[in-house]
Amino acid sequence: MLRIQIITIIANILFILYISRLIVKGKLREEYAIVWIICTVFLMVFSFWTDGLEVLRKLTGVVVAANLVFTGFIFAILIYLLHLSVVASKLYNDNKKLGQEIALLKEEFNKHLESKK
Repeated sequence: MLRIQIITIIANILFILYISRLIVKGKLREEYAIVWIICTVFLMVFSFWTDGLEVLRKLTGVVVAANLVFTGFIFAILIYLLHLSVVASKLYNDNKKLGQEIALLKEEFNKHLESKK
């Protein structure tokens, strides 16, 4: 086994342990951890299967294997950014709704206080 393979495998194991630690501490939700774990497992597979990238390159018809890696990761990043945009939009709408509900509750509370006077 090559030195780079060993380094990559150790780095992947450490990264999965770090992700697990973040989940246990409550700093990372499971739904977001899945993406990181899938990417790490993907890298782990290619750490063991050194000819895998060449096989995929030939199957897809890409000339240079590095282009396949960059294209794959760019596509994965775009999908992840789209997911984060959806989550951010939902949070924005939820915050807007909460703000409106708080304003209504304040108005109701103030009316209740005025009627007590």
